[in-house]
Amino acid sequence: MTDVQKDRQPSDAPRQADRPWLIRTYAGHSTAKASNALYRNNLAKGQTGLSVAFDLPTQTGYDSDHVLSRGEVGKVGVPVCHLGDMRTLFDQIPLEQMNTSMTINATAPWLLSLYIAVAEEQGADVSKLQGTVQNDLIKEYLSRGTYICPPKPSLKMIGDVAEYCYTNVPKWNPMNVCSYHLQEAGATPEQELAFALATAIAVLDELKPRVAPEDFPALCGRISFFVNAGIRFVTEMCKMRAFVMLWDEILETRYGVQDPKFRRFRYGVQVNSLGLTEQQPENNVYRILIEMLAVTLSKNARARAVQLPAWNEALGLPRPWDQQWSMRMQQILAYETDLLEYGDLFDGNPAVEAKVAALAEGARAELSNIGAMGGAIEAIDYMKGRLVDANAERLNRIERNETIVVGVNKWTEGEASPLVGEDGGIMVVDPAVEQEQIARLNAWRAERDDAAVAAALAELRAAAKEGRNVMPASIAAAKAGVTTGEWAQQMRVVHGEYRGPTGVSRSVSNKTEGLDDIRNAVDAVSDRLGRRLRFLVGKPGLDGHSNGAEQIAFRARDCGMEIDYEGIRLTPEQIVEAAKNGAHVVGLSILSGSHIPLVEDLMERMRAEGLGNVPVVVGGIIPDEDARRLRAMGVAKVYTPKDFVLNTIMMDIVALVDSKAVAAE
Repeated sequence: MTDVQKDRQPSDAPRQADRPWLIRTYAGHSTAKASNALYRNNLAKGQTGLSVAFDLPTQTGYDSDHVLSRGEVGKVGVPVCHLGDMRTLFDQIPLEQMNTSMTINATAPWLLSLYIAVAEEQGADVSKLQGTVQNDLIKEYLSRGTYICPPKPSLKMIGDVAEYCYTNVPKWNPMNVCSYHLQEAGATPEQELAFALATAIAVLDELKPRVAPEDFPALCGRISFFVNAGIRFVTEMCKMRAFVMLWDEILETRYGVQDPKFRRFRYGVQVNSLGLTEQQPENNVYRILIEMLAVTLSKNARARAVQLPAWNEALGLPRPWDQQWSMRMQQILAYETDLLEYGDLFDGNPAVEAKVAALAEGARAELSNIGAMGGAIEAIDYMKGRLVDANAERLNRIERNETIVVGVNKWTEGEASPLVGEDGGIMVVDPAVEQEQIARLNAWRAERDDAAVAAALAELRAAAKEGRNVMPASIAAAKAGVTTGEWAQQMRVVHGEYRGPTGVSRSVSNKTEGLDDIRNAVDAVSDRLGRRLRFLVGKPGLDGHSNGAEQIAFRARDCGMEIDYEGIRLTPEQIVEAAKNGAHVVGLSILSGSHIPLVEDLMERMRAEGLGNVPVVVGGIIPDEDARRLRAMGVAKVYTPKDFVLNTIMMDIVALVDSKAVAAE
């Protein structure tokens, strides 16, 4: 046997494999009781950590019976209004032994307070709790939209959570810098790197004066990240290596952190949902697998926790089986393959090193721009505008077939998916859930000690006004029976509310190539109307995913229409009031599943105000049966993610308005 053959023989000694990453499934729906059953079921199937999805009222600081909560309760996550809900959510789940990620931002201090209160009820040693609150408000202003207060007080509350956890819950990650939604909003890899790192710098600058200098490096070590991995596998893998390099560089040079263990880039990941397709949805399984490889193959930049979307999330909420399938994908990679038995597979690869260097250089240039503006808080408008532009360019490339998306703009013919069965291939939340949740909320309010609640709220308000850390008062409020809406209302009273930038200016962009026919059609119908065609784009309810609305408004403006777009979180009443200003067509964007009650309310109000002749179009993740119901209500057009050619939508709008103009003549 040759020496080479000997080298190829398996060693008698077993290899010491790395520990797998935390295996999570992002989950929560309907009620705390239903979500608890789902969590316990997933843990029994081999999930090793929890990732809690909260519904939009909980994320934006409203109780389930608030007017803005209508249609949103339990839709995209679990409603948690008070300590009783949190108690039910984690029933029979020992929190001292669990690693829990809570995707919560504006109400992060409050949800963490509820979690701590439940852990204490269970008899847990709070200092042993492990997990994460996302707690990143800057990306909420840029992409996700579940903010409440203005940036500066929000940054202060991020600091409150981090400072409190460092002292009292030292194993908890108090802030999860989230670049995930930046990519979902169209960020380039360089933008994702730079905007996330700029956010982390803003947080560390807030935290540095709060602790003794000798404690600051350890506090830096508790900041974690939550990232996105897209379909461009090599670029995404190199992006993660660039993150590792840049974070180490920032902590050492800007903050003087000498211990390498406090400079580690610790991150969790959910792979890209933006690229999941409604067309041929079974193809999403391959996309999810390839995207997972980008954050697991590279040992020196490997994720510490992974959660994967399900194949059908472009259609609606995944069922338990769909989530199980995604979890099995992680388990097969971690336990059946030999990936974890090797060192880094890409060290010394010249192509990888060159790509990492290029990404890092681009990110440093963006960081320099943001730094020159005064940092991430001062640069919010700039970053939002850059994201909208980048997303517009991404969509343009797909429309021009420069970017191929299988089943969408190439190879569109295929067999019907047998995975989409009689239930439509998704889970539908029972509409009765909302009233049941409101009934439980009212019962909670009736049974609590009102004097204790009033005292807790007064102390909470005083802490916020005086600039004290709000965590101790929040935990006391949780134990007293305060609700999510009541906690958030104190923050609104003290700090005020905030409306983030839309990123869509009224000035025409430089992306008008190929729009001449539509612009001519807009001019022609505007001449018949006697004034410029006016398009009102509205986002009713609490859905903060504004990317679609922004791109529709962006393209409509470039096609020569006069646009009205004021951003997210509007009531149907506010949208109808805006329509009175001469809207020729109203477009609604709703991606949270609340389209039926919100559109029904809006259509009734339109008719009551004498606007029944104004065409209404609706876009969102809308099942076929719901689309039929919307059209029966009088909606003129319904668009879903498969309707990706914006110019076709623009011509539809022109035709709708033109038919009204001709009829009026």
